[in-house]
Amino acid sequence: MMNVIEKLLTEKRNPASMNLDTMETYDILKLMNEEDAKIPLAVRESLKDVERAVEGIVESLKRGGRVFYIGAGTSGRIGILDAVETVPTFGVPEGTFVGIIAGGVEATYRAKESEEDSVENGERDLKNWKPKPEDTVVGISASGRTPYVIGALRLARRIGCFTVSVVNVPNPEMCEYSDVCIKLVTGPEILTGSTRLKAGTAQKMVLNMLSTVSMVRMGKVYQNLMVDVRATNEKLVSRAVNIVSEALNVDRETARRLFERSGGSAKVAIIMGALGLDRDEAERLLKEAGESVRKALEMGK
Repeated sequence: MMNVIEKLLTEKRNPASMNLDTMETYDILKLMNEEDAKIPLAVRESLKDVERAVEGIVESLKRGGRVFYIGAGTSGRIGILDAVETVPTFGVPEGTFVGIIAGGVEATYRAKESEEDSVENGERDLKNWKPKPEDTVVGISASGRTPYVIGALRLARRIGCFTVSVVNVPNPEMCEYSDVCIKLVTGPEILTGSTRLKAGTAQKMVLNMLSTVSMVRMGKVYQNLMVDVRATNEKLVSRAVNIVSEALNVDRETARRLFERSGGSAKVAIIMGALGLDRDEAERLLKEAGESVRKALEMGK
């Protein structure tokens, strides 16, 4: 095990930080910032693979499938974060995007790193969700070799799921079990082996892309507005009203009245305001347009 770890690019020492413990605070911060500036470039190198992953996720969602993010430690927590945020941001039903972490829910706030060493546990935890062929499983691992994640990916492949790996090394074992392998080669960390730094940031950037762009493709966005926002508190109601105001180029009071008449749907409110329809007519048109505001507006002209 130790020999394998020593060979990983993410575990090598960074020449720029060999004297980290003697550096002044500002110099450490400056070095971290300089290293972090390399992350978007690493992501850019993999955009074609990210595109393929998005296309597969969209196909899954169109077939009624779900998206599972699965990882251990930092990678698992990043997956959970992205999955949770899709509900209020895009109004998707609970369980459309699911984050699974080695060690279960407790591992989100208390390190349980030993859990990642079990292939069987990864398979078991995914199996508990009763995965189907129309689902997508995204394995996340800086090393590209986490047994827990490999177990889940192997099960997913047997079932016929679309599989994706998000890793931070050039030659990851996980690629063997993935339809798409996204390699984010971020290099050695300034704190040797602490992959919650550059590696974790790169993973977060890519998961942002996977969820956001797939939701754009699914009609959850109009122009650049998150029109499917779930207005579950005062802040989100205010945001939804702003969205209606921006989309229709009307004042906030007009937008608020439309939003209230729509039953709390920014999408329906925009269609009502743009086409002069009542709520029932706007909802019917939106359904016929496959939940796309743009298509509904084009159909209603």
